[in-house]
Amino acid sequence: MNVVIKINDEVKEKMIDYYKDKRRDKVIPYVIFQAKDEDTVITMYESLKVMFQGPSADVDAAMWGTILSNSKEKKEEQKKEDEKYYNTSAVGSDEVGTGDYFGPIVVTATYVSKENVKYLEELGIRDSKKVTDEFILKVTPEVIKKIPYRSIILTNKEYNEKYSKDLNMNKIKAIMHNKVLYQIMTELNPKVDYVIVDEFAREKRYYDYIKDAPNIQKNITFVQKAEDKNLAVGAASIISRYIFLKEFDKLKDNLGLPLPKGAGSEVDKIGEELVEKYGEEKLKEVAKYNFKNTQRILKTLIF
Repeated sequence: MNVVIKINDEVKEKMIDYYKDKRRDKVIPYVIFQAKDEDTVITMYESLKVMFQGPSADVDAAMWGTILSNSKEKKEEQKKEDEKYYNTSAVGSDEVGTGDYFGPIVVTATYVSKENVKYLEELGIRDSKKVTDEFILKVTPEVIKKIPYRSIILTNKEYNEKYSKDLNMNKIKAIMHNKVLYQIMTELNPKVDYVIVDEFAREKRYYDYIKDAPNIQKNITFVQKAEDKNLAVGAASIISRYIFLKEFDKLKDNLGLPLPKGAGSEVDKIGEELVEKYGEEKLKEVAKYNFKNTQRILKTLIF
Protein backbone atom coordinates (compact mmCIF):
# COMPACT_ATOMS: atom_id res chain seq x y z
CA MET A 1 0.00 0.00 0.00
CA ASN A 2 1.26 3.49 -0.94
CA VAL A 3 -0.08 6.71 0.61
CA VAL A 4 1.20 10.20 -0.23
CA ILE A 5 0.48 13.34 1.78
CA LYS A 6 1.54 16.97 1.32
CA ILE A 7 3.03 18.60 4.42
CA ASN A 8 4.16 22.08 5.48
CA ASP A 9 7.40 23.32 7.05
CA GLU A 10 6.10 22.92 10.59
CA VAL A 11 5.23 19.24 10.11
CA LYS A 12 8.44 18.70 8.11
CA GLU A 13 10.56 19.60 11.16
CA LYS A 14 8.47 17.38 13.41
CA MET A 15 8.87 14.44 11.05
CA ILE A 16 12.62 14.93 10.69
CA ASP A 17 12.96 14.83 14.47
CA TYR A 18 10.57 11.90 14.90
CA TYR A 19 12.32 9.67 12.36
CA LYS A 20 15.92 10.73 13.11
CA ASP A 21 16.82 7.37 14.67
CA LYS A 22 15.05 5.37 11.98
CA ARG A 23 16.59 6.98 8.90
CA ARG A 24 18.34 5.01 6.19
CA ASP A 25 21.86 6.01 5.17
CA LYS A 26 21.40 5.94 1.42
CA VAL A 27 21.21 9.22 -0.48
CA ILE A 28 18.37 9.57 -2.99
CA PRO A 29 18.06 12.55 -5.40
CA TYR A 30 15.38 15.08 -4.37
CA VAL A 31 14.75 13.18 -1.13
CA ILE A 32 15.26 14.83 2.28
CA PHE A 33 15.29 11.50 4.06
CA GLN A 34 14.03 7.95 3.94
CA ALA A 35 13.24 5.99 7.10
CA LYS A 36 11.73 2.67 8.12
CA ASP A 37 9.34 2.46 11.06
CA GLU A 38 8.19 -1.11 11.77
CA ASP A 39 6.77 -2.30 8.42
CA THR A 40 6.40 1.16 6.84
CA VAL A 41 8.96 2.96 4.66
CA ILE A 42 8.69 6.75 4.83
CA THR A 43 10.18 8.92 2.08
CA MET A 44 10.15 12.72 2.39
CA TYR A 45 10.75 14.61 -0.86
CA GLU A 46 12.07 18.15 -1.27
CA SER A 47 8.66 19.07 -2.68
CA LEU A 48 7.32 18.36 0.86
CA LYS A 49 5.41 15.34 -0.33
CA VAL A 50 5.78 12.30 1.90
CA MET A 51 5.24 8.74 0.70
CA PHE A 52 4.33 5.95 3.10
CA GLN A 53 4.83 2.40 1.78
CA GLY A 54 3.83 -0.83 3.48
CA PRO A 55 0.89 -2.71 5.06
CA SER A 56 0.38 0.03 7.70
CA ALA A 57 1.03 2.98 5.38
CA ASP A 58 -2.48 4.38 5.82
CA VAL A 59 -2.22 4.27 9.62
CA ASP A 60 1.15 6.04 9.70
CA ALA A 61 0.04 8.65 7.16
CA ALA A 62 -3.16 9.32 9.11
CA MET A 63 -1.13 10.22 12.20
CA TRP A 64 0.68 12.97 10.31
CA GLY A 65 -2.49 14.03 8.54
CA THR A 66 -4.06 14.73 11.95
CA ILE A 67 -1.02 16.70 13.08
CA LEU A 68 -1.07 18.63 9.81
CA SER A 69 -4.72 19.59 10.25
CA ASN A 70 -3.89 20.92 13.73
CA SER A 71 -0.83 22.91 12.66
CA LYS A 72 -0.67 26.69 12.99
CA GLU A 73 -0.65 27.12 9.23
CA LYS A 74 -3.77 25.02 8.76
CA LYS A 75 -5.51 26.78 11.62
CA GLU A 76 -4.73 30.15 10.05
CA GLU A 77 -6.03 28.93 6.71
CA GLN A 78 -9.22 27.67 8.36
CA LYS A 79 -9.65 30.93 10.26
CA LYS A 80 -9.46 32.94 7.03
CA GLU A 81 -11.89 30.54 5.40
CA ASP A 82 -14.35 30.89 8.30
CA GLU A 83 -14.10 34.70 8.45
CA LYS A 84 -15.43 35.08 4.93
CA TYR A 85 -18.88 33.92 6.11
CA TYR A 86 -19.15 36.42 8.97
CA ASN A 87 -19.58 40.00 7.75
CA THR A 88 -21.94 39.13 4.91
CA SER A 89 -25.58 39.14 3.88
CA ALA A 90 -26.81 35.60 4.31
CA VAL A 91 -29.70 33.26 4.82
CA GLY A 92 -28.88 30.56 7.35
CA SER A 93 -30.73 27.71 9.02
CA ASP A 94 -30.33 25.68 12.18
CA GLU A 95 -32.36 23.23 14.25
CA VAL A 96 -32.95 22.32 17.89
CA GLY A 97 -34.72 19.50 19.69
CA THR A 98 -33.11 16.58 17.87
CA GLY A 99 -31.33 15.43 21.03
CA ASP A 100 -34.30 15.90 23.35
CA TYR A 101 -36.54 12.96 24.21
CA PHE A 102 -39.41 15.32 24.98
CA GLY A 103 -40.19 18.47 23.01
CA PRO A 104 -40.48 19.05 19.26
CA ILE A 105 -37.88 19.49 16.53
CA VAL A 106 -37.75 23.11 15.39
CA VAL A 107 -35.93 24.32 12.28
CA THR A 108 -35.58 28.03 11.49
CA ALA A 109 -34.11 29.98 8.60
CA THR A 110 -33.27 33.67 8.97
CA TYR A 111 -32.16 36.42 6.64
CA VAL A 112 -29.47 38.65 8.10
CA SER A 113 -28.27 41.50 5.93
CA LYS A 114 -24.74 42.80 6.30
CA GLU A 115 -26.21 45.94 7.87
CA ASN A 116 -27.78 43.90 10.69
CA VAL A 117 -24.61 42.02 11.67
CA LYS A 118 -23.59 44.73 14.15
CA TYR A 119 -27.10 44.81 15.64
CA LEU A 120 -26.97 41.09 16.40
CA GLU A 121 -23.41 41.36 17.72
CA GLU A 122 -24.54 44.01 20.22
CA LEU A 123 -27.39 41.76 21.38
CA GLY A 124 -24.90 38.95 21.98
CA ILE A 125 -26.43 36.57 19.44
CA ARG A 126 -24.51 33.34 18.95
CA ASP A 127 -25.08 29.59 19.01
CA SER A 128 -28.04 28.83 21.31
CA LYS A 129 -26.02 26.08 23.03
CA LYS A 130 -23.59 28.75 24.29
CA VAL A 131 -26.12 31.03 25.95
CA THR A 132 -28.68 30.42 28.68
CA ASP A 133 -32.36 29.78 28.10
CA GLU A 134 -33.05 32.90 30.20
CA PHE A 135 -30.99 34.96 27.75
CA ILE A 136 -32.84 33.45 24.79
CA LEU A 137 -36.26 34.17 26.29
CA LYS A 138 -35.22 37.76 26.93
CA VAL A 139 -33.59 38.75 23.61
CA THR A 140 -35.47 36.71 21.01
CA PRO A 141 -38.62 38.88 21.05
CA GLU A 142 -36.35 41.79 20.05
CA VAL A 143 -34.58 39.75 17.38
CA ILE A 144 -37.76 38.64 15.62
CA LYS A 145 -38.96 42.24 15.33
CA LYS A 146 -36.02 43.03 13.08
CA ILE A 147 -34.76 39.79 11.56
CA PRO A 148 -36.97 38.02 8.99
CA TYR A 149 -37.37 34.32 9.68
CA ARG A 150 -39.35 31.22 8.82
CA SER A 151 -39.76 28.29 11.22
CA ILE A 152 -41.25 24.82 11.11
CA ILE A 153 -42.22 22.70 14.12
CA LEU A 154 -42.36 18.91 14.03
CA THR A 155 -44.18 17.47 17.04
CA ASN A 156 -43.04 14.16 18.44
CA LYS A 157 -46.32 12.58 17.39
CA GLU A 158 -45.54 13.59 13.80
CA TYR A 159 -41.92 12.53 14.22
CA ASN A 160 -42.93 9.04 15.36
CA GLU A 161 -45.35 8.71 12.46
CA LYS A 162 -42.64 9.67 9.96
CA TYR A 163 -39.59 7.97 11.45
CA SER A 164 -38.55 4.71 9.78
CA LYS A 165 -35.51 2.92 8.42
CA ASP A 166 -35.87 4.92 5.20
CA LEU A 167 -36.68 8.20 6.95
CA ASN A 168 -34.10 8.69 9.69
CA MET A 169 -33.35 11.75 11.81
CA ASN A 170 -30.94 13.33 9.31
CA LYS A 171 -33.37 12.91 6.42
CA ILE A 172 -36.13 14.48 8.49
CA LYS A 173 -33.83 17.39 9.34
CA ALA A 174 -32.83 17.83 5.69
CA ILE A 175 -36.46 17.97 4.57
CA MET A 176 -37.24 20.56 7.25
CA HIS A 177 -34.18 22.70 6.45
CA ASN A 178 -35.01 22.64 2.76
CA LYS A 179 -38.59 23.69 3.42
CA VAL A 180 -37.74 26.80 5.50
CA LEU A 181 -34.82 27.80 3.27
CA TYR A 182 -36.91 27.56 0.12
CA GLN A 183 -39.74 29.44 1.80
CA ILE A 184 -37.63 32.38 2.96
CA MET A 185 -35.70 32.62 -0.31
CA THR A 186 -38.88 32.50 -2.40
CA GLU A 187 -40.97 34.85 -0.28
CA LEU A 188 -38.29 37.46 0.45
CA ASN A 189 -36.05 37.03 -2.59
CA PRO A 190 -33.16 38.52 -0.58
CA LYS A 191 -29.82 39.47 -2.09
CA VAL A 192 -27.38 37.22 -0.27
CA ASP A 193 -23.74 36.26 -0.45
CA TYR A 194 -24.44 32.83 1.00
CA VAL A 195 -27.22 30.41 1.90
CA ILE A 196 -25.69 28.49 4.80
CA VAL A 197 -26.65 25.29 6.56
CA ASP A 198 -24.86 24.05 9.65
CA GLU A 199 -23.44 20.83 8.18
CA PHE A 200 -25.07 17.71 9.65
CA ALA A 201 -24.68 15.73 6.41
CA ARG A 202 -22.36 15.93 3.42
CA GLU A 203 -23.68 17.96 0.49
CA LYS A 204 -24.30 14.95 -1.74
CA ARG A 205 -26.14 13.08 1.00
CA TYR A 206 -28.19 16.16 1.94
CA TYR A 207 -29.46 16.59 -1.62
CA ASP A 208 -30.12 12.86 -1.84
CA TYR A 209 -32.30 13.16 1.27
CA ILE A 210 -34.48 15.86 -0.33
CA LYS A 211 -34.52 14.63 -3.94
CA ASP A 212 -38.26 13.90 -3.79
CA ALA A 213 -39.22 17.29 -2.32
CA PRO A 214 -41.54 19.35 -4.56
CA ASN A 215 -39.28 22.41 -4.23
CA ILE A 216 -35.54 22.31 -3.61
CA GLN A 217 -33.33 25.14 -2.43
CA LYS A 218 -30.03 24.95 -4.27
CA ASN A 219 -26.67 26.73 -4.01
CA ILE A 220 -26.28 25.97 -0.33
CA THR A 221 -22.95 26.33 1.45
CA PHE A 222 -22.47 23.63 4.08
CA VAL A 223 -20.33 24.83 6.99
CA GLN A 224 -19.28 22.93 10.09
CA LYS A 225 -20.17 24.75 13.33
CA ALA A 226 -21.78 27.43 11.17
CA GLU A 227 -23.61 29.00 14.12
CA ASP A 228 -20.21 30.31 15.29
CA LYS A 229 -19.22 31.63 11.87
CA ASN A 230 -22.36 33.27 10.52
CA LEU A 231 -24.96 35.30 12.39
CA ALA A 232 -27.84 34.21 10.16
CA VAL A 233 -27.24 30.66 11.42
CA GLY A 234 -26.65 31.97 14.94
CA ALA A 235 -29.96 33.86 14.87
CA ALA A 236 -31.72 30.80 13.45
CA SER A 237 -30.34 28.76 16.35
CA ILE A 238 -31.61 31.29 18.91
CA ILE A 239 -35.09 31.57 17.38
CA SER A 240 -35.41 27.79 17.07
CA ARG A 241 -34.50 27.41 20.74
CA TYR A 242 -36.99 30.11 21.74
CA ILE A 243 -39.82 28.33 19.94
CA PHE A 244 -38.71 24.99 21.40
CA LEU A 245 -38.78 26.42 24.94
CA LYS A 246 -42.27 27.83 24.46
CA GLU A 247 -43.58 24.53 23.07
CA PHE A 248 -41.80 22.60 25.83
CA ASP A 249 -43.50 24.69 28.51
CA LYS A 250 -46.91 24.07 26.91
CA LEU A 251 -46.23 20.33 26.98
CA LYS A 252 -45.21 20.42 30.64
CA ASP A 253 -48.38 22.30 31.55
CA ASN A 254 -50.58 19.87 29.61
CA LEU A 255 -49.00 16.81 31.22
CA GLY A 256 -48.62 18.27 34.69
CA LEU A 257 -45.13 16.81 34.95
CA PRO A 258 -41.69 18.47 35.36
CA LEU A 259 -40.31 17.32 32.01
CA PRO A 260 -36.51 17.50 31.81
CA LYS A 261 -34.68 18.41 28.61
CA GLY A 262 -32.12 16.17 26.94
CA ALA A 263 -32.12 12.38 27.07
CA GLY A 264 -30.39 11.51 30.35
CA SER A 265 -31.37 9.36 33.32
CA GLU A 266 -33.65 12.05 34.77
CA VAL A 267 -35.68 11.76 31.57
CA ASP A 268 -36.16 8.04 32.18
CA LYS A 269 -37.52 8.69 35.66
CA ILE A 270 -40.13 11.16 34.43
CA GLY A 271 -40.91 8.87 31.52
CA GLU A 272 -41.83 6.12 33.96
CA GLU A 273 -44.14 8.51 35.83
CA LEU A 274 -45.71 9.59 32.55
CA VAL A 275 -46.49 5.99 31.52
CA GLU A 276 -47.88 5.19 34.95
CA LYS A 277 -50.12 8.25 34.77
CA TYR A 278 -51.24 8.18 31.11
CA GLY A 279 -50.13 4.84 29.59
CA GLU A 280 -47.65 3.93 26.87
CA GLU A 281 -49.75 5.46 24.08
CA LYS A 282 -49.17 8.91 25.58
CA LEU A 283 -45.43 8.31 25.49
CA LYS A 284 -45.70 7.65 21.74
CA GLU A 285 -47.41 11.01 21.40
CA VAL A 286 -45.04 13.23 23.41
CA ALA A 287 -41.61 11.52 23.18
CA LYS A 288 -39.23 10.50 20.39
CA TYR A 289 -40.10 6.85 20.59
CA ASN A 290 -37.02 5.48 18.79
CA PHE A 291 -34.66 6.87 21.46
CA LYS A 292 -33.09 4.31 23.80
CA ASN A 293 -34.86 6.03 26.70
CA THR A 294 -38.05 4.24 25.63
CA GLN A 295 -36.52 0.79 26.17
CA ARG A 296 -35.17 1.82 29.55
CA ILE A 297 -38.49 3.35 30.60
CA LEU A 298 -40.60 0.37 29.62
CA LYS A 299 -38.21 -2.29 30.91
CA THR A 300 -38.24 -0.78 34.40
CA LEU A 301 -42.03 -0.85 34.67
CA ILE A 302 -44.07 -3.71 36.08
CA PHE A 303 -47.49 -4.10 34.49
